[in-house]
Amino acid sequence: MAFHSSKSASSAKAPAPVSGKTRQCDIAIIGGGIVGKACALGLAQQGFDVVQIAPDLDQQTAKPSGDRWTERIYAISPGTRSLLQSLQVWDAIDHARLQVVRDMRIYGDRGEPSDGLHLSAFEAGVPQLAWIGESDLLEHTLEQACRFQSKLECVVGSLENVFIEPDGALLRVDGAQSPIEIKASLVIAADGANSSLRSMLEIQTDEKSYEQRAVVANFVCTNAHLETAYQWFLPGGDILAMLPLPGKQVSMVWSTSPENATRLLTLDTNQWQSEFAMLQDGAIVHALGTLTPHSRPGSFPLRKIRAQRVIGPELMPKVILIGDAAHVIHPLAGQGLNLGLRDVAALLRILRERESFRAITDPVLLRRYERERHGDTSAILWVTDRLKQLFTSASPLQKHIRNWGMGLVNRSHLIKRYLIKEALGEVQ
Repeated sequence: MAFHSSKSASSAKAPAPVSGKTRQCDIAIIGGGIVGKACALGLAQQGFDVVQIAPDLDQQTAKPSGDRWTERIYAISPGTRSLLQSLQVWDAIDHARLQVVRDMRIYGDRGEPSDGLHLSAFEAGVPQLAWIGESDLLEHTLEQACRFQSKLECVVGSLENVFIEPDGALLRVDGAQSPIEIKASLVIAADGANSSLRSMLEIQTDEKSYEQRAVVANFVCTNAHLETAYQWFLPGGDILAMLPLPGKQVSMVWSTSPENATRLLTLDTNQWQSEFAMLQDGAIVHALGTLTPHSRPGSFPLRKIRAQRVIGPELMPKVILIGDAAHVIHPLAGQGLNLGLRDVAALLRILRERESFRAITDPVLLRRYERERHGDTSAILWVTDRLKQLFTSASPLQKHIRNWGMGLVNRSHLIKRYLIKEALGEVQ
């Protein structure tokens, strides 16, 4: 059965090769981001012949340096750290550019300290809750590791067509120099929220716009952040997070309306200081002191996406979706990248532990992946979506309940330990 980029399907055989030779491999990965690189590296380390395909694989990410941090910042859970350790790249990361998080303080929109939730690594009996690091830092380190993998080949180009055949998938790639054909036993979609491979295979998605944008920027603060991540649920439905960076720096993620996002992007230094001083009766300035912009702000739309399937349907089971190609969540929990890398960890483990008689495209293996990821993904999507709805409700009763509830949770060591355990995201 042939599937084309026009989303049409037919039972016709794949057309004749575009060149004299078709590249054969075990696994083809579409997408070149952090999740795609981690997956390609892990599979190559397991001995699979891997081809990774993306338009920008020839553009090396510069190693971050100096006293400025890039705006694309991720929270790295201990589970993600475990995966990076297994890939032998964690120790290669410049740890001077990672910031340990040992405390989290979350405040409701009533502005009362008693409504807040305090999560402490010390209280939970763990060394840390997370690390904060730059996207470029992770990507550069993975790129360097991938360069030394003899079982991994990078192909610069865009996927044009995919043909699912009985013995594998035939990929037509618009290469940098000329068209390329690749025949793979298994194909992995790691090409982001607007996945072209997912569209070609007509895998449907459930999508929801939050009608918000996230404004991101870095700031220098006059008070020490004390290795603490802050989050404020503001009146009107905005969510403001301040994540600690090395030194007296923080990374801001402000989820707000598109109109307010446009306004925030135009603020100068003095206007930002006035903005923070007015929020939550000055609670942000009280915690962090004077905040001075240390980067240009950027923004991106917020939405929830979930693919209805993360493996190919019965007639085309040779496909797996990972990362944003499978799911996109609200950033309020800081779990987007971690969730994608949990996909990678699960897939690597399932393939590594498979029975000797099973091929990597065995439907039993693919369904194992689908079942395992369904529960984890469903839980995180449900929690983040409900929290977003709860804290954007204008109902006085819901406002009272949500703020009272945060205070109640804060007084329960058992519940807090459970929340921390789930947030750590440890994977095997």
